[in-house]
Amino acid sequence: MIPRPRDESDLRALLRRFPATALLGPRQCGKTTLARAMRPDHFFDLENPRDARRLEQPQLALEDLRGLIVIDEVQRRPEIFELLRHMIDRGRGRRFLLLGSSSAPLARAGAETLAGRIAFHHLGGLRPSDVGESRTAALWLRGGFPRSFTRRGDADSLLWRENFTATFLERDIPQWGPRIPAPTLRRFWTMLCHAHGQVVNLSELGRSFGVSDMTVRAYLDVLSAGFMVRQLQPWHANLGKRLVRRPKIYIRDSGLLHALLSIGARDELLSHPIAGASWEGFALESLAAELALRPERCHFWATHNGAELDFFWQSGGRNWGAEFKLADAPAMTPSMRAALGDLRLEHLWVIYPGRERYRLDRRVTVLPLSRLREISASL
Repeated sequence: MIPRPRDESDLRALLRRFPATALLGPRQCGKTTLARAMRPDHFFDLENPRDARRLEQPQLALEDLRGLIVIDEVQRRPEIFELLRHMIDRGRGRRFLLLGSSSAPLARAGAETLAGRIAFHHLGGLRPSDVGESRTAALWLRGGFPRSFTRRGDADSLLWRENFTATFLERDIPQWGPRIPAPTLRRFWTMLCHAHGQVVNLSELGRSFGVSDMTVRAYLDVLSAGFMVRQLQPWHANLGKRLVRRPKIYIRDSGLLHALLSIGARDELLSHPIAGASWEGFALESLAAELALRPERCHFWATHNGAELDFFWQSGGRNWGAEFKLADAPAMTPSMRAALGDLRLEHLWVIYPGRERYRLDRRVTVLPLSRLREISASL
């Protein structure tokens, strides 16, 4: 097991402050391992037939329990949230840790049934800080799923990801409700890979795939709810400029992106046209995880004149930005200068795969991916 001290510390802090905490993330990303590290008093796994039967009458199963109670794959039983609200309000020394691999049911529970009683922690794949600088290149190629990253060879890792993709499409998605044929959704997912890191027009995407833009939206929402796709929304401000208002699409795990494009080795990746966009998505996910930013706080910025910023967020009442460059020595660009002025950035970091940290401007720093912690420490 690869230690994940940052996630463990953040999760413990939420468990101390809230009666219920939701740990969200894709299947096989390490949620169960992290939950067991919290040393729960009771553990229910709704994929385990025995535990599922025990929770067929949840009040009888839970009302006499005390301490930390974990319910894994809780999206399988959304009706349980009403009971949890009642039990939380009664107190009695209970805390709940709810694990989910689909965001929609828990998001609804937080907004409705458990509002004010539940906190959320989003767990993605392994971070560069989890694996160390020497293994970051392998992390980019294989992605952050622990069982993919820790395989003995790249071919074995690729095989794991191919099987994961098939299981996700054929078993997981039908359990959540959508009735989309697995081959259809796989073709759509693969088409998104070719648009990775690009601003998308849903109508054009639908015409390319032979479906309506509403169907495209439904497919995107399914993949987003399963934490497979990030729809990065544009930042809008009253700047008097014509701004891009459509989202960018990213495959959240770089390893799955490469598997869907049949990229199995590092030399294949570096020679592939997707390499730059793949690095951008990998660095974006790494930074979002390091800053513990929820998806709604992550943005990009672009104007119709061509100025663009890969990543924009707000913290402490100030504006911050990041660019992601697969380059040996990134330099200042007109887009960076435009973003500094138009967005009034406190600071802009240029993240790249090198080892040296250096300044391009008083407010612009080139930073190795392995040193992302310096950004969170400076906010």
